[in-house]
Amino acid sequence: MCGVTDLRAYLSSLDSETLAGLLHEQAERDPELRRSLELRAAAPEPQAEVAKIGPVLDTVQRLLDSGTRADVAPLARRTVERICRDEGDGAELRRALGLYARACAARPPDPVELADWLAGIAFDGRTEIDLAQFAVPLGETGLAQLRSHVDRAGRDRAKRPVAERLHEQLVEISGDVDGLVAILSKQLPTMEASLRIVRVLRAAGRTSEAITYAARALKQDPAATELADDVLGLRRAEFDREPTVANADALIEALVAAGREDEAAELLEVHRAHVEELIGSRTVEHYREAARALRRLRKLYRTVGRGADFAPYLAELVGRHKRKVRLITEIRNARIALPKE
Repeated sequence: MCGVTDLRAYLSSLDSETLAGLLHEQAERDPELRRSLELRAAAPEPQAEVAKIGPVLDTVQRLLDSGTRADVAPLARRTVERICRDEGDGAELRRALGLYARACAARPPDPVELADWLAGIAFDGRTEIDLAQFAVPLGETGLAQLRSHVDRAGRDRAKRPVAERLHEQLVEISGDVDGLVAILSKQLPTMEASLRIVRVLRAAGRTSEAITYAARALKQDPAATELADDVLGLRRAEFDREPTVANADALIEALVAAGREDEAAELLEVHRAHVEELIGSRTVEHYREAARALRRLRKLYRTVGRGADFAPYLAELVGRHKRKVRLITEIRNARIALPKE
């Protein structure tokens, strides 16, 4: 039985193609060996600095996607540093940072050291850091360390713009909605800031505030289609949560503004059902309210481009309730033209 030295001598005697074949065959049977070899293959050697970054990132991503137990964070981090050092492609740098964030989430490093490293990358100015990607591995300890970096950098005029961006992200990560809205409000009247404020409020479940703010911003810039889409989405969510007549009105208005009259017309059923409910109460006051609701409904028929359909609807309604004399009187008093018999 040959010893280790004899085995090494034997392997050294093999040609490279045969040796590669044996190693590959074993790697196919041993997942850990395969991952180790892939890491070695991806790691940049000092004499091969001209090698492409793409294959390295592909390997890191493949390992992360496969749920590897190997710690790929060091390789991902060295790749980020190499791109920064060589002033490589910005898209590759952003991808490398994203992969490093994933690797850190899988195998969290020391949070203070990670915070120091992220601050160095951010204030180097090569790219913007998305701190949300690193929030979990940073934890409260790492985030506190980052805040200290940001506070110090904020006193340096050259570093202040980056410090302000990082401060905004830190406030957002902390969940301080009012604080984030206050920061974004200082960036107005840009449409980007308006959109972010609306979406921050919406994400926090403060739908009514988001709607109010979005509607106000939309009045200042009626051509802001993204903001109009947000208003529509908010109105729809509000109606779905509470399908009242008032919310139906607001959603109809938003749908018409978006040029979706057919969809808006479907919501007229909410108002028709409301009228029937009022009539069913059989009191004078409810008849009066039903008449007012009919006036509002007549206007909505016109709003959604279905003005001609109101008369047939009213004729059918009056025909069913013609014996309710007080109701007919209230409809007439509301200045709604009754159909001719």
